[in-house]
Amino acid sequence: MLWSLIKIILFVAAVAALALGAGYLLESEGGVQVTVMGSEYTFGPLQSVIAVVGFVVAVWILLKVLSLLVATWRFLNGDETALSRYFDRNRERKGFDALSEGLMALASGEGRVAMAKAAKADRYLNKPELTNLLTAQAAEMAGDRRKAEETYKKLVANSATRFVGVRGIMRQKLEDGDTDTALALAEKAFAIKPKHEEVQDVLLKLQAQNENWSGARETLNAKLKHGSLPRDVHRRRDAVLALSQAKSILSDESSIEVREKAIEANKLSPDLVPAAVMAARSYIEAKKPKLATRLLKKAWEAQPHPDLAAAYAEIEPDETALQRIRRFTALTRSTLGDPETKMLMAELHIANEDFPEARRSLGDLAESDPTARSVTLMAAIERGEGADDSIVRGWLARAVTVSRGPQWICDNCQHIHAEWAPVCENCESFDTLEWKRPPEAEMAMPGGVQMLPLIVGALEDKADEADAEIEDAELLTDATDVTEDTAAKV
Repeated sequence: MLWSLIKIILFVAAVAALALGAGYLLESEGGVQVTVMGSEYTFGPLQSVIAVVGFVVAVWILLKVLSLLVATWRFLNGDETALSRYFDRNRERKGFDALSEGLMALASGEGRVAMAKAAKADRYLNKPELTNLLTAQAAEMAGDRRKAEETYKKLVANSATRFVGVRGIMRQKLEDGDTDTALALAEKAFAIKPKHEEVQDVLLKLQAQNENWSGARETLNAKLKHGSLPRDVHRRRDAVLALSQAKSILSDESSIEVREKAIEANKLSPDLVPAAVMAARSYIEAKKPKLATRLLKKAWEAQPHPDLAAAYAEIEPDETALQRIRRFTALTRSTLGDPETKMLMAELHIANEDFPEARRSLGDLAESDPTARSVTLMAAIERGEGADDSIVRGWLARAVTVSRGPQWICDNCQHIHAEWAPVCENCESFDTLEWKRPPEAEMAMPGGVQMLPLIVGALEDKADEADAEIEDAELLTDATDVTEDTAAKV
């Protein structure tokens, strides 16, 4: 309100001043006399002021016209002028409008429209670092892989967009199944931008698939360094890679390096069963049974597993069945309620021909949590206690239909593996195998059913039980054949 009042007062004052000035000029005498080519022109005071103002306006207009003519001449010569800047701004506005419309079309899944808008934006903007990426992604969406690859190669030629181009071609090679070229491109992209998490993951996966364990460990360390991997996950996966590296050295028969890598893998992740088994066997080979015993006990407490029991049995291969029971009691003392412990002790008592104790060790596992292994053990116990053949056959027939028990299963695709591997043989995911029960129909035979000969060792068979053992073997073979036929149908 106050400002409006001030403006009104100023306006009135200005009008009053002009009126006062005009009146003063009208009342004044004299004037200005101008002679042009012999003619005299006399102007009064007011006319003189008006003439001066008109002259100033005419000079200003003349200068502007001259400036326009000069700008036009410079524009025709190709120099940057206000006129050219106007047209440039207009082209830039149209180019950015086309670019934004192309991005919207890309987000909407309209690949062809996005390609057309990208081409239009390129004509107006002449900035390929902006438009080539849109063109490549739109070409991929439209199914024009050749156009996309050509555009990615253009991006590679520019240092500012080289990483984007290399990553784009890498993804195309992965889709084509050309893992060798994809690996080389992933290494190049990793060198350009080592902090990029997607490139880290792709490079690690490809290195694991190609069994480049040392390179994979370097990539894993880079993920930890740049904060894209938790430290506990890093230790676990580093242990997997160290174990895989030990296995690759094992194929070259370098026993000392195998022991070092296996022990390193076990130290990184003591609960990794294959690493514990390999490290224990390296200690056994080096005549260090106490170290192997301590290592296997620690791994067994973390996760009871048949492979751990097999390695524990190899520490004393020549002991009697009773001696083995006493030694295994120290291993299983902390996991008495675990199903694996129950089945293990039942197997040991069966080997010692103490079938009542085997039944007590197994408990109600064959009824409350039946698996092929526990039910087969129950059949062996019934046979050992002299039960009718019909009872034994009933248990063996049931072994065909019950769960196979825990197996090595990929968390990513649920594929079942006969043995542990660092990379899933189905989906090629790294470090996804876990020892657990399959959610659906199982395809692989459980390793625990074949564990008995390793745990029991070389024990002499009695002559009067030979026929019964042959009959049991035939029954188990029939059950296995039926299971394999059912698995094949599934």
